[in-house]
Amino acid sequence: MAEIKDPENTIILETTKGKVVIALLPEVAPEHVKRIKELARENAYDGVVFHRVIPDFMAQTGDVKFGKKGGESFNPGRAGMGGSDKPDLKAEFSATPHVRGTCSMARSQNPNSANSQFFICFTDAPWLNKQYSVWGQVIEGMDVVDTIKRGEPVTDPDSIVSMRVAADV
Repeated sequence: MAEIKDPENTIILETTKGKVVIALLPEVAPEHVKRIKELARENAYDGVVFHRVIPDFMAQTGDVKFGKKGGESFNPGRAGMGGSDKPDLKAEFSATPHVRGTCSMARSQNPNSANSQFFICFTDAPWLNKQYSVWGQVIEGMDVVDTIKRGEPVTDPDSIVSMRVAADV
């Protein structure tokens, strides 16, 4: 297992494919890191599907409203259109590049619309640089991310089993 140097700023993401460990980057996107930890501590991501997974690009998840299996508003046809009941976040764009394993917030065309959805890059995606808020980097488990079922939308999608702050485990 990857060495966890800062448990308060590390996420353990258990998926239907296996475990992924993500180092959070509070110095890059403090409000986005705060939101990810807040939702993880509320177990909001548990059961949420990977609704948009594009080969050689990224795997997107985090729709805690329409994408949460077993949730009262779960709707596979609308997964990817919702967020949490918390306010949208102001963009925290940075010079941190979108490379393989980067975790970044999804948003609409409005730069200040990130809420709960995020994606993990399969490959370098320099066209996203300084346009999306990077909040983490996979430090273990990219081999797991690589096996997430592809599709747009995904038929019978993989999902997050649990997402926890390492300090709480």
